[in-house]
Amino acid sequence: MRPYDVLIVGSGLYGSVFAHALKQIGKRCLVIDRRAHTGGNIHCAQKEGIDIHSYGAHIFHTSDKDTWNFVNSFVPFNHYINSPLAIFKGKVYNLPFNMNTFYQLWGLRDPNQVKEKIAAQVKKAGIDKPHNLEEQAISLVGTDIYETLIKGYTEKQWGRSCKELPAFIIRRLPVRFTFDNNYFDDCYQGIPIGGYNRLTEGLLNDIEVQVGRDYLQEREHFDAMADHIVYTGPIDAFYNFRFGALAYRSLRFEEEVMLIDNFQGNAVVNYTEKEVPYTRILEHKHFAFGKQPHTVITREFPQAWQPGMEPYYPINDEHNNKVYSQYRALADQEPRTLFGGRLADYKYYDMHQVIASARVRARQFIETNYAV
Repeated sequence: MRPYDVLIVGSGLYGSVFAHALKQIGKRCLVIDRRAHTGGNIHCAQKEGIDIHSYGAHIFHTSDKDTWNFVNSFVPFNHYINSPLAIFKGKVYNLPFNMNTFYQLWGLRDPNQVKEKIAAQVKKAGIDKPHNLEEQAISLVGTDIYETLIKGYTEKQWGRSCKELPAFIIRRLPVRFTFDNNYFDDCYQGIPIGGYNRLTEGLLNDIEVQVGRDYLQEREHFDAMADHIVYTGPIDAFYNFRFGALAYRSLRFEEEVMLIDNFQGNAVVNYTEKEVPYTRILEHKHFAFGKQPHTVITREFPQAWQPGMEPYYPINDEHNNKVYSQYRALADQEPRTLFGGRLADYKYYDMHQVIASARVRARQFIETNYAV
């Protein structure tokens, strides 16, 4: 007999939720992670008594009550509402695009006048069927909003002209004709009280975890440890890049401790000018309504991804999706290994989506392999 029923590669949300489900039915799990900590990209560090979002801002939101109750069963969440700001040429704008934004830009308070102004700009642009991100954005919010708050930020984020980016990236752009700065429409929203590490610790409670262990470097050893494997790492790396490497965008973070109690007055501030090298500044204490005497900020710099860097955003263009489909066809034939999560599915997930996906796949896995 192998010492474990299931080996789970990766201790991010997907792997942790899967492990928890297996523990609930008494299965022996080993969770491994190549990083020195658990939690994947939701990991938090502590500085100046502040929970630092080590891999960028993570704001939990969902309209699914079952998912909300699930995460709150491990740690209570606070009432943080995501209301980011944007700065362009020194002027501050509210996000998402709403009546506050339109008033700041045009001085208009009447929603009908705003709609007329946007419609006039769209008509002048002559866009019938959007073929790229630029045309899609202009068709939704007109040229002024696009030039001020979308173009520079997006081109920094993706490292390409908006004319070269697919329209679907921005198709669900939030646009409201009410004075509402809440970025998300979901019923439930917040940050775990005490940080996301408490959520990960709750999910992995009483489960054996080994960090600093790279499955791909020790595959023969770990394959012998369990009857089944749940793999949440990069799917192309699993197959030694047989069909080529899948493309991503990466991020570089510059963190700074400031000996003041408040730097920008908001957790998230975007910088939409292309000339400003970073896309946004996070001030972490504001995610938890902190009163600490000092503050910590993080500047986010998008960058081209190279092997060895952290892969953050999959580039789901036609070429990469075709390459991924080749890897997926192999993965679907694996007799012992189940693939899931952001990197294995080559898909950007919000946290509530990856949790829901893991719970569904775990139920299916249990029914298939352990049903009485």
